[in-house]
Parts: sequence; structure tokens; C-alpha cells
Amino acid sequence: MVGMVLVSHSPEIAAGTADLVRQMAGDVEIIPVGGTAGGDLGTDPERIQRSIEAANASDLLVFVDIGSAVMSTEAVLEMLDDARREKTHLVDAPFVEGAFAAGVMASTGATASECLEAAAEARTEPKLG
Repeated sequence: MVGMVLVSHSPEIAAGTADLVRQMAGDVEIIPVGGTAGGDLGTDPERIQRSIEAANASDLLVFVDIGSAVMSTEAVLEMLDDARREKTHLVDAPFVEGAFAAGVMASTGATASECLEAAAEARTEPKLG
């Protein structure tokens, strides 16, 4: 099963996006990791790593919002053991729209590749007509 880790500078954005995706994706494992350990805006590589390592999903998609969320997550991926790193995918897609599309796809039992494709398609979906 595919799960997701949502890394944002803001605890509220990570948690809110997780809530949004859960409403449509049901039982898909979604772990929000927002802000620093102290609850401030920022990212925390240790919390990102713990979240990835604690996930039960066999494949993980990691969505990031901006700047250091990307750098922190890339550094964490380098530190993972080989087995977990092979099954963890840093996603290059819009944070909310990509997570939503991938979560809905994951809820159907789709593979990680299919979920990654859904997330990538969210980049080009027009919002207006």
C-alpha cells in the first residue's frame, strides 16, 4: 500500500492538507510533518526522518512545499537505509493538488508509480474552465 508524508514549513498547512486528503482517500496512511519541533515555521529533518521510518506503508510518497523542505527531505532520504530509500519517493508536484490526486489514487490500491503519475498530472490540471 502507498502512504504519504506531507512536509511543510507550516504545521497548519501540513495538517490541513492531510485532513483534506483523508476526506477523499479514507484509509491511506498520511503523516503530516509541519514546522519545527517547537511549532515554529520551518522544517525539521529529524522529524521528517522519524515520520518516514515510522510509516507502515510499503511505498511512501513525500510531498514538500518550498525551499528548505526540499533540501531537508533530500538530506533525510540520503540517511535512510537502502530498503526504505528504494520505497520512498520525493514527489515533484504541487503540494495540495498533488497530494490530493495521489491520495485518491492510492485509495484505489494503485501502485506508487500510478500515484506519482496522478500527482504529476495535478501540475497541469487547469483550475478554471
